Amino acid sequence: MRFQSAILLLCAALALGGPAAWAQPVQPAQTEPASVLQWLNSQGLVKNFNDVKDSMGQAASGLVVTAMGFLGVPYKRGGESVESGFDCSGLVRSVYEQSLGLVLPRRAKDQAQSTRTIAKEELKPGDLVFFNTMRSAFSHVGIYIGDGKFVHAPRTGAQVRVEDMREAYWKKRFNGARRVDGAQGFQPELGGLIAPAAAGNASLRD
Repeated sequence: MRFQSAILLLCAALALGGPAAWAQPVQPAQTEPASVLQWLNSQGLVKNFNDVKDSMGQAASGLVVTAMGFLGVPYKRGGESVESGFDCSGLVRSVYEQSLGLVLPRRAKDQAQSTRTIAKEELKPGDLVFFNTMRSAFSHVGIYIGDGKFVHAPRTGAQVRVEDMREAYWKKRFNGARRVDGAQGFQPELGGLIAPAAAGNASLRD
């Protein structure tokens, strides 16, 4: 199934069935980076198509597709599934596990500590962006999708959505960018905080 068709089916399910009809995220194997970017561009989410295209590989496109499949899911503090809703770090954790088979730590601060620091100028689709939204460093996290945009679970009463990092609110609170290395498995240099999903999730929960 092409990416555009999957998105249309997801939107139809949401319109007809409400929250109970949320579809499963589109799997990376069903997508190509060019198709993902074309859809994002058509929705006005990524305008600098050519600039983003060269930086998006197959793994990153899978991350973006999975994350976009959760648009509209309600925020729920402590949530990490479609059924329960998501908080910011729960969304990130679920996207990485479902798209790459990697289990990240549960809390945003721990996710920042267990991943590689990169400059804001180095951001590529699939990287993590952190913000200070609770007077505490790395208290909020989202997934970068390109062209200054990121997808996240914002706050109580809101839903998973796309925001622009260049807006004053986010620009002022930007805390740093991180990259998750080792999409193929365990990374000992990260202290064992990122592991293949098959290694078991429970040991990494707070």
